[in-house]
Amino acid sequence: MKLARPDIFHPRVVLAGWAQQPAGDGDDAGLVAALRHRGLHARWLSWDDPEASNADLVILRATRDYAGRPDEFLAWTTRVPNLLNARPVVAWNVDRRYLGDLADRGVPTVPGKVYPPGAPLRLSRKAEVFVGPVVGTGTRRCTDRRAAEFAAEVHSTGHSVFVQPSSSAAEDVLIFLGGEPSYAFTRHSNTWRQAQPDFEIWDVGVAALAAAAAQVGVDPGELLYARAHVIGGGRDPRLLELQLVDPSLGWQWLDADTRDLAQRDFALCVESALQRMGLGPFSHRRP
Repeated sequence: MKLARPDIFHPRVVLAGWAQQPAGDGDDAGLVAALRHRGLHARWLSWDDPEASNADLVILRATRDYAGRPDEFLAWTTRVPNLLNARPVVAWNVDRRYLGDLADRGVPTVPGKVYPPGAPLRLSRKAEVFVGPVVGTGTRRCTDRRAAEFAAEVHSTGHSVFVQPSSSAAEDVLIFLGGEPSYAFTRHSNTWRQAQPDFEIWDVGVAALAAAAAQVGVDPGELLYARAHVIGGGRDPRLLELQLVDPSLGWQWLDADTRDLAQRDFALCVESALQRMGLGPFSHRRP
């Protein structure tokens, strides 16, 4: 591990959790060590801890309650000097209606419909559907009965739900770091397992990332992380969801060698972002 030098500016990096899990849910174990191995000081704080706003860079990693406090959360992002992913990305991606923007840019997506509280759901009794809150993550594949129950749970909190048609096709999760494909998972019996999806699957994720970056006016390489859910396999792969706010990166599901390499890449991407922001460890020497 590199030792901090007093004559060098060392940016203060915060990994943001939430009040109930200020140090995350355990999936990101190893990130602090990986960052410190690059000479970057990092620590965990709840996103609404006043100290978090004083950091040179905040990395959203486990801000699980933002969906229940969207206005407060988005206002907070304007007070953070530097945020990953960047505030325009977050502001656009918190609402699942971003799928419409991606579809308009030519990305094959799974269309959805918004049901506000009080609106009756129109569901097929013969097919499963994907149901999730409009703001935030937590999409579930449900039967019609379970979909209605889950939608009622979301509606009871005063939030709208987003419903998308499902199928029997496989669901793949693609992880990108620094805008580049990193690793992937496939769902087997409700369990995610490390996998190597076909190129057609990755192509959908790459297209979604490029379209999202164009939508908010950033380069894809400026996206520290992204998690794309794709269904349909090689027959007709379509984007179900693109998570750019604080997606779970599934480190715990990786074998040790892949995890170590991916977390090293994560740290390198953070280092590159700091250099881009003029905050690299060797960017500013103290007088």
